[in-house]
Amino acid sequence: MRALRPDQLESLHDTATTRALEQALSAALPPHTLMARAGEAVARLALAWRPHARRLWVACGPGNNGGDGLVAARHLLQTTPTAWREVVVTLDADPQRLPPDAAWALREAVAAGVTLQPEPPAAPELIIDALLGLGARPPGDDALGARVRQVREHRSPVLCVDLPSGLLADTGHDPLGFAADAGPRQTLSLLTLKPGLFTARGRDAAGAVWFDDLGAAAEAVPPTAWWGGHLAAEADKVRDPHAAHKGSYGDVGVLGGQLPGGGIGMAGAAVLAARAALHAGAGRVYLALVGNGDAPAFDPVCPELMLRRPAALLAADQPTPPVLVAGCGGGEAIREWLSLALACPRLVIDADGLNALAHDTALQRLTQRRQARGWVTVLTPHPPEAARLLGIGTAEVMADRLASARQLSERFGAIAVLKGSGTVVAEPGRAPWINATGNARLATAGTGDALAGMIGAALARPHDDAAEAVRRAVAAHGALADRWPEGAALTAGRLALAARPL
Repeated sequence: MRALRPDQLESLHDTATTRALEQALSAALPPHTLMARAGEAVARLALAWRPHARRLWVACGPGNNGGDGLVAARHLLQTTPTAWREVVVTLDADPQRLPPDAAWALREAVAAGVTLQPEPPAAPELIIDALLGLGARPPGDDALGARVRQVREHRSPVLCVDLPSGLLADTGHDPLGFAADAGPRQTLSLLTLKPGLFTARGRDAAGAVWFDDLGAAAEAVPPTAWWGGHLAAEADKVRDPHAAHKGSYGDVGVLGGQLPGGGIGMAGAAVLAARAALHAGAGRVYLALVGNGDAPAFDPVCPELMLRRPAALLAADQPTPPVLVAGCGGGEAIREWLSLALACPRLVIDADGLNALAHDTALQRLTQRRQARGWVTVLTPHPPEAARLLGIGTAEVMADRLASARQLSERFGAIAVLKGSGTVVAEPGRAPWINATGNARLATAGTGDALAGMIGAALARPHDDAAEAVRRAVAAHGALADRWPEGAALTAGRLALAARPL
């Protein structure tokens, strides 16, 4: 058993793969061995997390998840004297209809002195959620559903067995939502790590995630997705050669903004992206603002930024075109420039650029042709922008973020960065990756513009794999928020200036 670390790459497996592994391992082991291992692991983590808890409630459901809870209850009862620890088990199931392993667990628990009660104890100091597990349907309005809600909304600490009850393992979709006043949560994922624990609402529902493979060799099976990693440790960072110069680290051009002169000024979005690209290590950064007004002479905060007219930035006679970040602001004015931007071999499309792409089939065709030419395209939508690109509703995107990112990637031949809790990065033909870094402090205007600039810098700097460079930028962006000083406001402007070479 081990805790997960955001700097460690982990393979994730969906329900079908986990079921196949479970069946293969069960067939190779003596009866009930897998459940015995799972329940013992749950008990060990419960004792390690809350060693002084005297009143425990183990909430068991009708499947093998409930059987794991029954085994855990038996171990907890046998580990310490009953005079010191009270273990109360509720079983929301018909004992005569339990699966074979769970029925065995019930017999063993009763024989060991575990008592089943219809109601939980008052003020439990630890709750073990073993109600619904892998493949279970979302809770309904019956007694089991009421029990699930009772556990999910409880203010006491909750240890979830494999999954928080009600969370969909493959997607992170959670019909119950997040109770802001609920107690602390931890989850012990068993046999495999499930994608739903790390994206959408899964991160809030699961809390800190632990993993016990129960002896399965899940790493030998092709993953559904990947999680974590791509954070360079200080000792692993490549030292810059002394003979390096600004051309060694590539050029980034930012096209967007929108100067006032008939509409709302959005120049700040492009400036944020350009500043982030500069601090993320690009050798030179060019900034071109679209619209009707006059461009400022320079950026007083980052005078290193070189301002250009859009036509000059997009000129076709450049020997080495910069990585172009297009659409951070710009409104409708960005559309007239996007067809020229799509002739840039390395292109990041964000915000207003994505909206223009969603509403223009000609631009979509140009985007789709880029893959055949070996050009790099990165799309960085938040969920509503992704929905517009896919022609579906935002709720559909959020119901399966992994599938939505894959669809964007395949449809446009692009690296898709679907932002949000557990940002998903997908590329054609490969398993998607879920970012392990970041928190709610990034939920402020302009942080996505800073991310677009950081991605531009990562693509401009020397690298072997464009998607790997994108993942590094996404992980670094979230890590900035994770390391942000407590009590200090995280604004996009400060975030852009805090970026470091990738």
